Amino acid sequence: MTGPEAAILGAAYALLQAFGVLAAGRAVMEARTAQGAAAWAVALVAFPLLALPLFLVFGQSRFADYLAARRAALAEFRAMQQRMQAALRRRRLLTATRYTRDVPFERLAKLPFTGGNAATLLVDGAATFDSIFAGIAAARDYVLVQFYILRDDRIGRELLARLLERAAAGVRVHLLYDEVGSFRLPRAYVGALRAGGVEVHAFHAVGRGAGRLHLNFRNHRKIVIVDGRRAWVGGLNVGDEYLGRDPRIGPWRDTHLCIEGPAVQCVQVSFCEDWHWAAGRPLRLQWDPVEAAGGGHSVLCLPSGPADELETCTLFFIAAIGHARSRLWVASPYFVPDEQFVTALQLAALRGVDVRVLLPERSDNPLVGLSGWSYVEALEQAGVAMYRYQDGFMHQKVTLIDDDWCTVGTANFDNRSFRLNFELTMAVLDRRLAAQVRAMLQRDFGRARRMRASELRARPLWFRFAVRLARLSAPVQ
Repeated sequence: MTGPEAAILGAAYALLQAFGVLAAGRAVMEARTAQGAAAWAVALVAFPLLALPLFLVFGQSRFADYLAARRAALAEFRAMQQRMQAALRRRRLLTATRYTRDVPFERLAKLPFTGGNAATLLVDGAATFDSIFAGIAAARDYVLVQFYILRDDRIGRELLARLLERAAAGVRVHLLYDEVGSFRLPRAYVGALRAGGVEVHAFHAVGRGAGRLHLNFRNHRKIVIVDGRRAWVGGLNVGDEYLGRDPRIGPWRDTHLCIEGPAVQCVQVSFCEDWHWAAGRPLRLQWDPVEAAGGGHSVLCLPSGPADELETCTLFFIAAIGHARSRLWVASPYFVPDEQFVTALQLAALRGVDVRVLLPERSDNPLVGLSGWSYVEALEQAGVAMYRYQDGFMHQKVTLIDDDWCTVGTANFDNRSFRLNFELTMAVLDRRLAAQVRAMLQRDFGRARRMRASELRARPLWFRFAVRLARLSAPVQ
């Protein structure tokens, strides 16, 4: 290498190092957690060539563009919500519970607890898709569909056929999908929907505007709404593996909810905000809430995401853990909580709450699978019981609190769901549904084995070291 070439290379590296230092300063100032700030700062200073591109894509902690779009449409959304709230009040569908008095759940959600709902628990893929497809077939005005993963396989093509049939019948069909989760979705699939009259938009995670990348922000919501009267929310995406058809994965364990009643309008608020971001315009929907036949469930819809002013999902689950008195059962495929959640779980167990955590035995994310082992000793010491589900892959996101309420939604117990993903959680206050969830989870625990700290200590040194490394990467997973 000649002298001038060496000088150019040296100057380029010095410039790269300077950018790394500047980016490290930005990470320290803007990262949501101290652990994340430290991880990014060390990587950017020590390995700028590798870390800088990753930071530009994955280092953002707030979705400022989405927030700006939401603020621009604030007057429109406020008017919509005011009309909805007035109708709920007029029809006496707002619910006063001990959680509306003692816990700021409604302030976090920016939506109310509503009464007069009927919530149906849907266990696994066959029951879920049968219910969704029956609902779509009955649609008369509109169908709203939103999924993180949408595949062009047997179940994906069945969804396509049913949406095209409704569109041909004059029903308005609007579909949102996440570009990251659905990166393998062929253009032909989207083209067929559009040719058949379905309005389709990607969420614009990959880019909207020159040079903007939002790959770190995923729209992880799974929503289907029919005529403003029924909504489906839960853990299942659209893919054959969710029906246990992938032999590499095996049986798939998941949970969804079907909601009827005024809470459906609250789910629509979440969809409309995402639609406005993706399509740049509002939708004409049904905003007249109606009590469900035989509905007695109080339901709160909690949208959360990186454009929120507060960490909505984090605060919600910390509050839920803190108010558990007899039982707290958590089922999550991705369990990578930060220290505040570990502390909250420990405190719940120490005050006598039956705290259990259910994870899958096999994870589709090796880092997450290893990270789960890093919590077993600290949680076991406080009395928290951790289990690993054995019968295939468990993907449900469910919590059971005491004997009277539960949550089913899209949020995992990890840093990504708490801080980076757009999620939707349905909290249902009803002893009958809670009893159904309890029975469901008891069956799941019966198919699981207890994790023990002694088992981890008996593992080889390389495994324990890998577990600690995976735990260190938790803030940026």
